[in-house]
Amino acid sequence: MAKYNIGDSRVIESREVSDGVTIRRRRESPDGKRFTTYERIERPNLAVIKKSGARELFDRDKLSIAIKRSVGKFFESEVEVESMIADIEDAVYAIGENEVTSKQIGYKVLDELLARNEVAYVRFASVFHKFKTLDDFVKILEQRREQKNK
Repeated sequence: MAKYNIGDSRVIESREVSDGVTIRRRRESPDGKRFTTYERIERPNLAVIKKSGARELFDRDKLSIAIKRSVGKFFESEVEVESMIADIEDAVYAIGENEVTSKQIGYKVLDELLARNEVAYVRFASVFHKFKTLDDFVKILEQRREQKNK
């Protein structure tokens, strides 16, 4: 694959990608070769406080892997899953703090799942809340039904 110096290229076309935070640019190098670059808004570092008290940097890829592993098959397409992950990431940053707990992130995931797919919501909730019995499932289903009937 050829490498191009972006500084020597000229932008032919720019457009926002559907996630709203990425810009796709078609470029042309001085020798006439065309290539595409993607620019993403750089966000400030965000620390995640784990249940153990350990801190680590927020990692979108880690969030993506966890969601795809647990509930990805309940969605129609990869695009829908990526859209959901982008919305969760936006919600986490919208908290407006330098540090968030993993529990706060989990609740943001649950909020998104609840709005998009009830089965995925229950499945993720079962892991997040560490369901031990069938009664745990019944309880969350009853709560969901009550919310729907309001």
